[in-house]
Amino acid sequence: MKPIIAACGNDCSVCPRMLPKTAAELTATAELWYKFGYRDQVVSNDEISCRGCTPDTWCRHEIVTCTASRKIKNCGECGDYPCNKILAAFENTKRHQPDCQKCCTEAEFAILEKAFFEKQINLEKVRNDKGQR
Repeated sequence: MKPIIAACGNDCSVCPRMLPKTAAELTATAELWYKFGYRDQVVSNDEISCRGCTPDTWCRHEIVTCTASRKIKNCGECGDYPCNKILAAFENTKRHQPDCQKCCTEAEFAILEKAFFEKQINLEKVRNDKGQR
């Protein structure tokens, strides 16, 4: 499957939250998010499911609003990359990586790594593919 790179560089094509997913898959994802500290409780399937980034979607670093206002798909297409917003997102993501490695199976971590922990790599690839450096 071809990667679907979100505004912040996440790879939606492998994300365990991205729909369509079965109810059981979403429940397992909600439990996993709780297990490694992304949530303080197991949330509902409606809350854990994702339909992709839109300006109406909550984004901790306001990246979705920023990319939408610039009419670009993701930060890798931005002339101001890397800005403070995306650097903060990279740092926030890196902060969770050790906890994920500790409490996830190898298979779970491999999915999370591809979906979330490679966002900077994904955005650099977008930049290189567009001929920006």
